Amino acid sequence: MTTSTAKATGIPAVRPYESYVYAYPHKTAYRPLPERPVLRELWAAERKDALSLYLHIPFCEVRCGFCNLFTRIGAPEELTTRYLDALDRQAVAVRDALGDGEPVRFTAAAFGGGTPTFLTAGELERLCDIAEKRMGADLRAVPLSVETSPSTATADRLAVLADRGATRISIGVQSFVDAEAKAAVRPQRRAEVEGALGRIRDARIPVLNIDLIYGIDGQTERTWLTSLDAALAWRPEELYLYPLYVRPLTGLHRLGAGVTGPEAEALEQDAWDEQRLRLYAVGRDHLLAHGYEQVSMRMFRRADAPRESADGPEDYACQTDGMIGLGCGARSYTSALHYSFDYAVDMREIRSIIDSFTATQDFSRAEVGRYVGEEEARRRHLLQSVLQAAGLPVADYRARFGTDPWADFPAELAEFAARGWLDEGAPEGLLRLSPLGLAHSDALGPALFSPGVRAAMAAYERK
Repeated sequence: MTTSTAKATGIPAVRPYESYVYAYPHKTAYRPLPERPVLRELWAAERKDALSLYLHIPFCEVRCGFCNLFTRIGAPEELTTRYLDALDRQAVAVRDALGDGEPVRFTAAAFGGGTPTFLTAGELERLCDIAEKRMGADLRAVPLSVETSPSTATADRLAVLADRGATRISIGVQSFVDAEAKAAVRPQRRAEVEGALGRIRDARIPVLNIDLIYGIDGQTERTWLTSLDAALAWRPEELYLYPLYVRPLTGLHRLGAGVTGPEAEALEQDAWDEQRLRLYAVGRDHLLAHGYEQVSMRMFRRADAPRESADGPEDYACQTDGMIGLGCGARSYTSALHYSFDYAVDMREIRSIIDSFTATQDFSRAEVGRYVGEEEARRRHLLQSVLQAAGLPVADYRARFGTDPWADFPAELAEFAARGWLDEGAPEGLLRLSPLGLAHSDALGPALFSPGVRAAMAAYERK
């Protein structure tokens, strides 16, 4: 609900684009763990029969202006070799920590970043070996998603991934309009993008996902439809539509792009919010009209796509199973602790953290994280379920916690209902967002953050 809408209803306005909630709690709520808990003890009582495995590669050929991911440009002086050496050491330590007292089984795997295909074909073979030979993941038997970019989606790299069992390739295109790509500080040309998409299709990896961004400076409904139609020409099994954010310490922020201040810039901020909401609706309606189903605010799946896409990673919404993350930008989840390494956005800080990671010999302890108690577990379950278009079966929540979400979060859910964000026509026992609620996912999600997490995020010192 933007300011103009709020004036008409009398409900206080909220910004529709507060933040993208892809994990809860966010890493800015993590802190160094003074006791440095031993991984073997952390995982001793955890179920290990349905784990997800994530390997993080923190390298890119360029850094886009909107990017605040943990990644650096380039990898001089054999840095990728040293990084893979450290990743190998970490995998050995983590697999040892999981123990052999009960079967350890991975049900999904993903390579992210950064850009995993920044690695050479030979280095990608080694990455797959680390997942399989060190961790015990059968990459050919589980969904394996890999991120790529137009300039690194080469035939030899894609051949390795196809041979090793990749079921999904996600490529960040953002815009097929060269002027918009330039405005987003993403140096690419449409011809390069089309060539990469052709090579991906030639590799016959079952699921192609294309990422697009709306809200770029100068973007119009016409140019947005140009990008959507260019993507649809490849009949991707999945499409992600991301609103543009201008986050602190990113390239666009340093250039002064976007608007973030109140008062003097309020009208301009409202205009940008309205633009993004309008383009979101245009994109959503266009994809629905072309045979796609909405999975979340961002994710759309082709209705007639092979069922492999239904098994692959979506907006991460695993509320109960554990996650093993390898690499200095990855996070891991146990039922009681979410942990990772230090987090930064500034390039100098990222380089320092990567250098520290590659020099680490002992990976047997958790370094940085946040403990997640029962109350936070309830928030996480509600948040990650309700942000999916399918909604939250209340019976699932009740079976896990013994309570009802309406009893646990009466104020939040009452506010969402008042704003029209909940689907009043949902079947009994299903808590589901309305189309308006899905459109405001980036406001609704942060509204469910606990006071403790909010305080920790606010106190985080950006670096």
